[in-house]
Amino acid sequence: MLTITTYDWVPEAPRGWVRELRPAWACAEAGLPFRFDTVPLRPKSPAHLARQPFGQVPILRDGDIELWESGACVLHIAERSEALMPRDAAGRAEVLSLIFAALNSVEPLELFRQYVHIFDPVPAAQPSAIKALQARLAMLEDAWDGRAFAAAGRFTAADILLADVLRASAAAGQLDGHPQLADYVARLTARPAFRKVHDEQVARFQAADARRAAR
Repeated sequence: MLTITTYDWVPEAPRGWVRELRPAWACAEAGLPFRFDTVPLRPKSPAHLARQPFGQVPILRDGDIELWESGACVLHIAERSEALMPRDAAGRAEVLSLIFAALNSVEPLELFRQYVHIFDPVPAAQPSAIKALQARLAMLEDAWDGRAFAAAGRFTAADILLADVLRASAAAGQLDGHPQLADYVARLTARPAFRKVHDEQVARFQAADARRAAR
């Protein structure tokens, strides 16, 4: 039984976006049983920081093995299931490339856009962040070439990470000029496994509201 550590509660805005969704989606697609345990959002406990030095989630425990960072968690799960990782060398190489592209080449620019939109008081920074993200999305759109999935011609772990990165861009209207990517995100987030773990995450944090109110 895999155990995924997430927060015991988050405010309304990040519900449906907390990154324990990524390994949970991977488990659901692979048919691997898993359970959740929780740590407080705040304050960060010494026990949490001992497991994850930045006080973040998710943390994945598999027997005596413990991993953190959502990409590492998804990759570990993928290694256990051919449903998420091809066994041929060429397919595996393509999936690994797209996993790291999602996390290293696309997500930092999307996170930068979010940061300046929410926190940066200098309006001039916002167009620069959007311009950088749009340039990267245009490159990805040009390379997409009508494919249905990110890598290896089928659904893999790369789709879990890339679709979850891109759905934040889609929600902000940043995919409006990139029809292939917009269609990709719509199809991937309509998958039953995604809908299940997404809706369960929202419901879990809503239930935590009632527990907090009862204290």
